[in-house]
Amino acid sequence: MTTTVGEPEPGLPAPDDVQAPLVAVEHLAHDLRRALMVYKFGIDEMMTKINILREEFTYAREYNPIEHVKSRLKSPESILAKAERKGAPASLDGIREVVRDIAGIRITCSFTSDVYRIMEMITSQPDVTVIEIEDYIARPKPNGYSSVHVIVEIPVYMSDRVEHVYVELQIRTVAMDFWASLEHKIYYKHDREVPHELREELRLAAETARDLDLRMEALHRSVHGPDNGN
Repeated sequence: MTTTVGEPEPGLPAPDDVQAPLVAVEHLAHDLRRALMVYKFGIDEMMTKINILREEFTYAREYNPIEHVKSRLKSPESILAKAERKGAPASLDGIREVVRDIAGIRITCSFTSDVYRIMEMITSQPDVTVIEIEDYIARPKPNGYSSVHVIVEIPVYMSDRVEHVYVELQIRTVAMDFWASLEHKIYYKHDREVPHELREELRLAAETARDLDLRMEALHRSVHGPDNGN
């Protein structure tokens, strides 16, 4: 059997058939990198709101319930991988609706009551729209993970348009954050194949962290009263 130079072998896809999906993915990744600028501005908008609260608490209130704040922006590669796992349409709009944690902010609070207090202060602002709330403090994950996750949508005012951006807020106590950080390091070290005995130890440690939060909350209330230092 002979094959003409430049023609695919029988049964193999033509070069154009192979290249087209790759080109589409490259174009999508390029568009996504440009779109990330808007998500970065979304983080900036939310950080401004949070920093205003922190400064108000520092100068005008009895104590500041916000211990730490961190932000992160997912990489294009991480976004595309998650979009593929979730079966998102291969478009910016499709990815936006399925991957809603492209922009993320983690707020670490002193006490459990502060978690809900800060969440209420942020989500009650008129330009913040709550999309979804997952309360893993009230209902911890089976592995012991505790936190409150809130997906909000906020406007970002560009020079010629208004973009609406999803931002994920993770709000937790210092004890919850310590446990989550340790759990992440252990899973990373074991390439996510953590032995059963270590998983059980982590679960027990999560219970200890919850007990610590309860004790510290009781001490906090005994000092500041039921209004939590307002």
